[in-house]
Amino acid sequence: MSARRLEGPSLTLGVTAYMLNQLLSIAGAILILVAYTLLQAKRIPFDSLTYQIMNAVGGMFLCTAAVWLRQYGFILLEGVWTLISVVGLWRVVTRRS
Repeated sequence: MSARRLEGPSLTLGVTAYMLNQLLSIAGAILILVAYTLLQAKRIPFDSLTYQIMNAVGGMFLCTAAVWLRQYGFILLEGVWTLISVVGLWRVVTRRS
């Protein structure tokens, strides 16, 4: 029986780290997609704390996963997404104070 050859990102990260990266990516994507679905279904407004937190945390998770794998296009996309969401979160929080 021959040993299984690892290729791609799992070779440099290790299988466990690669799986953690994938879980982080999935969690981030789910947060953003659920937030967007709730917004489109008119269950939450765009200026709600819930929407802004889900977007900021989801973007941060996806950006972290992209940094881990050096995916520069996604680092740009998710980094900007996170920054915009943090600004929106700050506006919601300061408006409530």
